[in-house]
Order: sequence, then C-alpha cells, then structure tokens
Amino acid sequence: MASWEQRSSAAAAFLNPALLATVQAASAAAYERESGGELMVWPLAVLTPSLVLHGPTRRALPAAVSTHLSSWVARNPVLVAGLPQRVASLAPATREGLRLGLRHGLLELREGRVRGNLRGASRLEGELGELVRKAQLVGRWTARTERPSTVFALLGVRP
Repeated sequence: MASWEQRSSAAAAFLNPALLATVQAASAAAYERESGGELMVWPLAVLTPSLVLHGPTRRALPAAVSTHLSSWVARNPVLVAGLPQRVASLAPATREGLRLGLRHGLLELREGRVRGNLRGASRLEGELGELVRKAQLVGRWTARTERPSTVFALLGVRP
C-alpha cells in the first residue's frame, strides 16, 4: 500500500481505513443479526468492501436478501468475473481497515470470527449511508448462505 502522501486524493478518500472499517463493521453486525447471533468469519469481512465499494457492483446488488446469491451471480457474470482481481487489489487497504476497526473497537475478533460494533448507522445519509446499507445487505445476504465456502465458490474468490 502506498504511503498517504503518495495516494491520489480519490484513493485516500475512498480507500481510507475508517471507511473500510465502517463497511466491514456494518456487514458483520448485520450478519450477526441475520444469523441469530453467529459471528461472521473474517474472510467475509475481507470480501465485503470489494462488493460494496465498486460502484457497478454496488448498484447491481439486490434490493433485498430474498434474491439468492446464485441467481445474482448468474445475472451478473461480468461483475463476478472481475471480483477476484478487485479482492486482491483491495487486500492491503482492507487489512488496514480491519486493523483500524480492531484498534478502535469498531470490530472485534472472537475465535476467527468478526463482530461489528457500529452505532447510528441508520442515521447516515448520502453516499456513506448507501455504502453502509449495501454492506448491511451483504452481511445479511451472506448469513443466509449455509456455508461461507459457498459464497466464495459462487463468487470465484479464494479466501
């Protein structure tokens, strides 16, 4: 990851650790609620930013969790094809977000699983509100899939 001085203003704004930690915390908290208290496996927290921060993918995400992941994958092959590369390219920034979230209590690690501690997310507006709402959708959506390995297999991503 380039130092802050070497990052473009767009990269510094959109890939800043606080935003990434917020997206990850929103997803993990929604996952926990949807699964009845089970915490999100940390690789799913790493996957979430690649689905939410990429504009075309974010806009293509379903409006409700009732859309099955396999149906969404079948309708969006171009977006899914680019996902492994996006996950790999965002990995350094995603790790920065995880570290910041853990350091400041936005995220907690428990036995290889992630808990999100995000307060006031429902009051967020604008693009940040949209990112958080889509991250929550991803959390709820992935919680409905029986195994995290199924999520990664459908999306063509290796954890």
